[in-house]
Amino acid sequence: MFCPRYDAGQCRSCQWLLKDYATQLADKQSKVEQLLSNIPVTEWRPAVSSSQVRFRNKAKMVVSGSVERPLLGIVDPQGEGVDLIDCPLYPESFAPVFRQLLPFIAKAGLTPYHIGRRKGELKYLLLTESTQGGMMLRFVLRSEKKLTQLKNALPELRQQLPQLTVISVNIQPVHMAIMEGEKEIIVSDDTALAEKFNDIPLWIRPQSFFQTNPEVAAKLYLTAREWTQPLKVERLWDLFCGVGGFGLHCARAETQLTGIEISPEAIACAKDSAEKLGLKNTQFQALDATRYALDKTTPPDLLLVNPPRRGIGQALCDFIVSVRPAAILYSSCNPETLAKDIASLTGYRLERVQLFDLFPHTAHSEVLSLLMREA
Repeated sequence: MFCPRYDAGQCRSCQWLLKDYATQLADKQSKVEQLLSNIPVTEWRPAVSSSQVRFRNKAKMVVSGSVERPLLGIVDPQGEGVDLIDCPLYPESFAPVFRQLLPFIAKAGLTPYHIGRRKGELKYLLLTESTQGGMMLRFVLRSEKKLTQLKNALPELRQQLPQLTVISVNIQPVHMAIMEGEKEIIVSDDTALAEKFNDIPLWIRPQSFFQTNPEVAAKLYLTAREWTQPLKVERLWDLFCGVGGFGLHCARAETQLTGIEISPEAIACAKDSAEKLGLKNTQFQALDATRYALDKTTPPDLLLVNPPRRGIGQALCDFIVSVRPAAILYSSCNPETLAKDIASLTGYRLERVQLFDLFPHTAHSEVLSLLMREA
């Protein structure tokens, strides 16, 4: 992938850009194999590759410059704004939207936040696109001071950009490099962006996590379904379930599906998807996944886990070993903690491992593992 900003030394987000893609995949695979070298693996599946350009469905733009001439992109170490409107990671549909937003920022009087001076209102623009065609736009502001002006300017923007089906304002008052605050104000009629992977309806709300590489994420969910379909599953737990992608792909109509996720927004998305699918035997709750599990004594037949980078942790590993579910499907965005957790899951056979390249041009990877209880 050619990137003029990388060549000019202005952006280094894609740390592995100078590696050819085949080498990137090989290096990631080698890293995972090295981390799991002390654990017998029955079957290694070939790594799943990604498109090398235009694969991201989400852009996180720092807003810098002035209200008359805003810049959308990142801020370099010297505090200067770098324009990333034409970043080759984003779909071609993003640049026209961002260019239309430049005059809107001026019209709404959204002065870009200046980190050094601690002045201004507009900190970030977050844009997400569904494979179904709609977009979600989030304005991250320091306060509600300019909220009325923004709302007054929205009708014209909606006319110019009808693809913006969900628009919200997030309030982030803290002078820190934190992407968003707790308060979200929806300023559109729609509150969630409709998505669909493998005929499974999914929803994206402003404060819910969603995978940023839809092409590979759809393959990841489909693989999870393929690996678990031969299993006899009456009770299924989907811990750290997010918007429910894994559980909804793996559950059958008769399966008792329980999804646990700390984010209420993500749980609302999962409930909407289950309702649209007509699944009656489901329960999604906004709770801490580990605490939920530790309060239970009866294990599920299949345990799905998709934790954050820290992994599932020792307490949950100890619980799993004590109750011994028949099968565990573990999707990890951090192979180091995956290896540590699997080493703690005594009494299980690591049946299958496959790498999914959700994050091209970086050292990051997603790894799907199937563990089966030993007799």
